Amino acid sequence: MMERYIEILKKRKREIVLLRGSGCVYQKCAFCDYHTDRCADAQANYVLNSQVLANVTGRFGDLEVINSGSVFELDARMLALIRQICREKGIATIHFESHYLYRDRIPALRQEFSGFQLKMKLGLETFD
Repeated sequence: MMERYIEILKKRKREIVLLRGSGCVYQKCAFCDYHTDRCADAQANYVLNSQVLANVTGRFGDLEVINSGSVFELDARMLALIRQICREKGIATIHFESHYLYRDRIPALRQEFSGFQLKMKLGLETFD
């Protein structure tokens, strides 16, 4: 079974969760297999992701959320759960990843996660 929760104890201490979403819509990066960790069943994703997020302690006040694509490929219910857990656990900083094609949606995400320090990793990679 895939490891979906880990604590990073060196460099920038943080918790990391690997959530499952609908999958990367881009799917053109030859080196990346994120898109293979996907499921079209939103309820199944919610159940799995809830179990993963249950491991979050807030120990470092810093949570990195990665998933099978971009943060924008997680549904609204999942984003609400992430916000709830971060509030409950006293997490101040949240890191998300996004493909460059979603760059125009980042301001709305920042608004949705107001009250947290939101850090975005934005990428556009493709190699042949």
